[in-house]
Amino acid sequence: MKNPTTFTLALIAGLTLLSCGIMTGCGQDQAKSSAPSKAAVKQTLRTSSLLGAVSDNAGPLKTGTVSLLSESGITLASTELNNSQRYEIQVPAGTDLPVILSYTPGPNAPKEAQLISVVIHPDASKYDINPTTTAIAKQAKAMGGYTHNNMVQAAESTAHVPDANKTTSGFRGDPTTQYGGWH
Repeated sequence: MKNPTTFTLALIAGLTLLSCGIMTGCGQDQAKSSAPSKAAVKQTLRTSSLLGAVSDNAGPLKTGTVSLLSESGITLASTELNNSQRYEIQVPAGTDLPVILSYTPGPNAPKEAQLISVVIHPDASKYDINPTTTAIAKQAKAMGGYTHNNMVQAAESTAHVPDANKTTSGFRGDPTTQYGGWH
């Protein structure tokens, strides 16, 4: 070695390049592993049947058809109401969520007469179909689709509590029952 300074400078430059390469490689791996997964997890309905009641603003609806539809509109199952507002519809095994329960009063009924309710939870089996569930479903769809968050936001903005019921002077019984709560 004729010039130790040249050797030292070359060694330092080589180590610097090596350390930069290692640091850059590590940073790339971290960026890849810390990025959130964008793939949605598909859920399958775990119940063998869905049941509930059908009504409109005038009261119970006792004739018509309740259909179970895929999100793309394919009919998966259907049942007729027989002089009762109650329905029970069999669910094909392996049905992917979300699915739509659709009530139609008759074969030539206008689109406005159709009522819907959306099934997004794999274990729930009771779903009423009425104008409120229809409004919630339509609003959630307009917000970007039938996700849990969209359904909750749509329900919160759709359900209205009369001003008279928001004070103690207007309180009439258990508010959770009165407003469709858990009790």
